[in-house]
Amino acid sequence: QVQLVESGGGLVQSGGSLRLSCAASGLWISSYTMAWFRQAPGLEREFVTCVSWSGGSTVYADSVKGRFTISRDNVKNTVYLQMTSLEPEDTAVYYCAASPAGRGLKNLKTDYWGQGTQVTVSS
Repeated sequence: QVQLVESGGGLVQSGGSLRLSCAASGLWISSYTMAWFRQAPGLEREFVTCVSWSGGSTVYADSVKGRFTISRDNVKNTVYLQMTSLEPEDTAVYYCAASPAGRGLKNLKTDYWGQGTQVTVSS
């Protein structure tokens, strides 16, 4: 059974930082592009960032570029999202997702999702 389990969310003040983790079981993330999405209340889920199977290529949404950094450790089977300079607009549930590596970074097919972790940024 495939599981993606996010952790590291919480309440932080504007300008602060958080590091999210996504631990995978039941699959080897080395075969997948790994991505982070988020969903704020009343809004659709949106793409945040993704990283290639090797970690050599990344894509970021314009809204987080320069503030968020995605990374992965294929040995630990874990993906990370380092978030800095957080803003109240970053408040959302953050989800980890896996897309087959062969589809690349621009044509994600999110086969697996985590349950999400809440990030709340206070002003």
